[in-house]
Amino acid sequence: MGASDNLVRGQSTFMVEMSETSAILHAATARSLVLLDEIGRGTSTYDGVAIAWAVTECLHNSIGCKTIFATHYHELTQLTEELEHVRNFNVAVREVGEEIVFLHRLEPGGADRSYGIHVGRLAGLPAPVVSRAWQVLKLLEAGHHVAKQRPPSPLDAAQLGLFAPAPDPLLLELDGLDVDTLSPLDALNRLAAWQKRRKDGGS
Repeated sequence: MGASDNLVRGQSTFMVEMSETSAILHAATARSLVLLDEIGRGTSTYDGVAIAWAVTECLHNSIGCKTIFATHYHELTQLTEELEHVRNFNVAVREVGEEIVFLHRLEPGGADRSYGIHVGRLAGLPAPVVSRAWQVLKLLEAGHHVAKQRPPSPLDAAQLGLFAPAPDPLLLELDGLDVDTLSPLDALNRLAAWQKRRKDGGS
């Protein structure tokens, strides 16, 4: 609990956390009390869930000690179906409109959602950041690609997005074309030229 970088040894927070977890798994006995907080948080979500799942199974099946494991990985609540002695508890929260109050009380069962964005707002994140976070969360929960669904921003005209492809030069020319002053022959010539450029793979 409370792991942090070890700069002197060149170890990241995740490496320190894994080293401490390793020490626990090697030294714990059936008489131990193990307290774990957010194991696996410092790597990718799938890797983190996999490590947290395996650590829990080891503590339950091989060591058999009393353990309190705090986590935001909702997938781990499934372990109650797999492991005989595992029980889920969640911290009670009262929601009043868009406000939340943490009641500092444990209740049986797994949590059905997280309150990370609420906590970010309580910590003073700027309102536009909180608003955008809710938008991104909804897109992720719906399985959408965030970059493609992002609403237009005033900055888009001044800089290329990190994830969006560069605009097609032909489409930019088309957008800038004044069709009201274009003769039919000029329009056909432009279309023929654009078609040739597309076939040649040029821009």
